[in-house]
Amino acid sequence: MGRKEKVVVGMSGGVDSSVAAWLLMRQGYDVVGVTMQIWQEEDRDTQAANGGCCGLSAVEDARRVAWKLGIPYYVMNFRDEFRRHVIDYFIDEYTHGRTPNPCIACNRYVKWEALLRRSLDIGADYIATGHYARVECLPNGRCAVRSSVTAAKDQTYALYNLTQEQLRHTLMPVGHYHKEEIRAMAEQLDLPVARKPDSQEICFVPDQDYAGFIARDTGRSPVPGNFVDAQGRVLGRHQGITHYTVGQRKGLGLAMGHPVFVTEIRPGTNEVVIGEAEDVYSDRLVCSRVNWMAADGLRGKSRRAAAKIRYAHKGAPCEIREIGPDLVEVRFDEPQRAITPGQAAVFYDGEYVLGGGVII
Repeated sequence: MGRKEKVVVGMSGGVDSSVAAWLLMRQGYDVVGVTMQIWQEEDRDTQAANGGCCGLSAVEDARRVAWKLGIPYYVMNFRDEFRRHVIDYFIDEYTHGRTPNPCIACNRYVKWEALLRRSLDIGADYIATGHYARVECLPNGRCAVRSSVTAAKDQTYALYNLTQEQLRHTLMPVGHYHKEEIRAMAEQLDLPVARKPDSQEICFVPDQDYAGFIARDTGRSPVPGNFVDAQGRVLGRHQGITHYTVGQRKGLGLAMGHPVFVTEIRPGTNEVVIGEAEDVYSDRLVCSRVNWMAADGLRGKSRRAAAKIRYAHKGAPCEIREIGPDLVEVRFDEPQRAITPGQAAVFYDGEYVLGGGVII
């Protein structure tokens, strides 16, 4: 009798990763459950208060599910990797006037690079998650993530930065189902997390006060500066650039008599540029740190695609072309709102991720 292929399932304590483990068991894999310990605080009350995939509640829920399924379960410490690749990156981006996506960094460098390496070291063939996406190897020999069967939950945007090696060792069984089907399976299995709500916020900033988190973590208060218009005229004072992002309207505290928006953040002069609604739209962006997935680069040619500029963006038709080493220009057919430095631009060919990069 041949050896079963072993898969390590990253269990966040939520319903999706819990059902993912069961689906893989049903498919005949030797399944091991692992929760990644990434929260930085040592105090148990602080850990327990933070939900998502970080807190002690996630560990307790995942452990109960693993016991119910009858699979081995472990907690692995990835605090150092999470601090270096996610928290430090998050703080550095905001203090330089950019708006990061920490979930993309966590996926690439922690959930995949670190977890996959450790899993292979203990004899696993694959890692698996509860992401709503599918992994497919294509006729051109490359592997890519493909949109899940449910557009409402699709998570391919946050996975664009995975490498070919990582994709070849990845399983995503949940991407073949709708959320309602996943919850129904969890209820039929009597899993304790069947009705657990989805986590929405950044796991290490549950109150969504990013500026407050950065101030507490670094011990440095944000430095106030000037709100200015595009011509440099001073309009008022801001609380520090970590409080703002491109496209923001609320919380500016400017009495302009009509709605105004953040159009640019200038860390060099500590200025936040304010403009009108139409000033937030653009039909062009440039991105760097490009990772190619379904395509092996553009090879000097332009290509039609659809591009998403943030997680909740529906995607828009565009032309993409290389304009320099590790630089891709995107020109949209129609102007897009709030193209934000630090966020990812992800390119799609139908349901498949071609690649993506970081908007500069």
